[in-house]
Amino acid sequence: MNALVAVLIVLGAAWGLACDRISTRWPDHEAPFVAGRHPDWRTAVVIIFGAASLGVLGYVFGATRDLLVLALVAIPLVLLLAVDLDQRLLPDLITLPLAAYAAIVGLLGLNPLLGAAGPSAMLGPAIMAVAVPAVLYAASLPFGPGAIGLGDLKLLIGIGLTLGFPREIYGLTGAAVSLSVVVLALVASGRLARRSYIPFGPFLIVGAIWGAVLPS
Repeated sequence: MNALVAVLIVLGAAWGLACDRISTRWPDHEAPFVAGRHPDWRTAVVIIFGAASLGVLGYVFGATRDLLVLALVAIPLVLLLAVDLDQRLLPDLITLPLAAYAAIVGLLGLNPLLGAAGPSAMLGPAIMAVAVPAVLYAASLPFGPGAIGLGDLKLLIGIGLTLGFPREIYGLTGAAVSLSVVVLALVASGRLARRSYIPFGPFLIVGAIWGAVLPS
């Protein structure tokens, strides 16, 4: 482990703790959620994710502009993870600017995951940003309203514009695998009731980082 990765792990953990505390106060909590909870398992999850996401980006991209560009994606993803775990909410105030940022850095040719600049380079990511949310929304319709949240769909726009193809497929695969592991663990421990709700956003966020660091 080099010094850069070590520093990023510490900074990521500190940001994760800050995000967990922010999520207990912001946005305004609606019933049945209560503001101001004490640190718990969610705190640990967000700290670990913050440390891991910045650390692995530093390991893969090193001290480069590419690291900065992708860190500015990972930082809001950590906050989204914290808020979704606390309130089952992905605020537009984060997901929409994240999508705009991804579009801008892609058009400027600054996104190392896309490797080119200009409108033609963004065609594939734009298709993924539209097609994936549309397909998932259509697939959720038989399960009734709320099977997939609008926040998840908006998050997928930003993820699609950031990762493009095939990285978003890697990310979705990682999200599905991590969701399956958690569900199996909850079933085995008897903690998953018939009407239990498991937010999908955190798994999409984990999958986004997974898709970003895998070789294309």
